[in-house]
Amino acid sequence: VQLQASGGGLVQAGGSLSLSCAVSGRNVINYAMAWFRQAPGKEREFAAGIRPSGSTIYADSVKGRFTISRDNAKDTVYLLMNSLTPEDTAVYYCALDNLFRPSNRGSNYYSDQLTYDYWGQGTQVTVSS
Repeated sequence: VQLQASGGGLVQAGGSLSLSCAVSGRNVINYAMAWFRQAPGKEREFAAGIRPSGSTIYADSVKGRFTISRDNAKDTVYLLMNSLTPEDTAVYYCALDNLFRPSNRGSNYYSDQLTYDYWGQGTQVTVSS
């Protein structure tokens, strides 16, 4: 199983950026996936998740600005980020939970890094003020 994250870059505050995570070895429709991020000097934190059902979960810090989605035919998960601020500067990682078609669980499950078995390599997002 491999996850390949891409789409990071430099953007001005207030701008938008879209990240992609291409998955090989799994059909994303059957697995929960998430985006985490790690800012310099800080611990990695949950940003957004999507259940196999398609329902989504967001951290409060990104709710209303970020949108997670997936393309089942391409086995790719996306993170559309709007209204970016310098506080969004981080390395963004996609992750996959290797539990096949689990029943829907609470947000704590999806926001826990320990839930996820596979990780992408990370893509840098830098927001300038």
